Amino acid sequence: MMLPKSYFDIFLVILLFPILNLFVYLHNSFSTFISYLGLPYFIEPDITVDADHVSSSSSPATRRCNIPLSALLLRELLPVMKFSDLVDPPDSCTVCFKDFETEDEIWRLTNCQHIFHRSCLNCWIGYDQKTCPLCRLSLVPHDKEEMYNERLWWLCNNCQL
Repeated sequence: MMLPKSYFDIFLVILLFPILNLFVYLHNSFSTFISYLGLPYFIEPDITVDADHVSSSSSPATRRCNIPLSALLLRELLPVMKFSDLVDPPDSCTVCFKDFETEDEIWRLTNCQHIFHRSCLNCWIGYDQKTCPLCRLSLVPHDKEEMYNERLWWLCNNCQL
């Protein structure tokens, strides 16, 4: 004998609720594990990291510890420009695969001439990467390597973290 329709609907809801709770639990566990590994952008790749716009909820000490010193120096050395200022620009960023807009702030690497969104390269540098994401040439311009190394050495020896 079959259950009346109203009982069958209640049975589906009772069955569906624990299944949804299981999915939420698995998602939260996976997110926590990924965050513990230091890869929060693996789950939410649309999050952009910009050193100029760090949330006000984090204390200055926390901000200092989360951003490597080499990344702060690289952000000072790399020239920021508008996409509209380029002569022969590419169509899209090779990190996020999104098309460039005319008002986008970009970084053109001086050693290899590759072009990236500022926020994409900020994220890359935030992982303490010091090479181009495409060709692996140094992000530090050749003419500024000595100054970069001296400043990094001085900061590492004189900063109280």
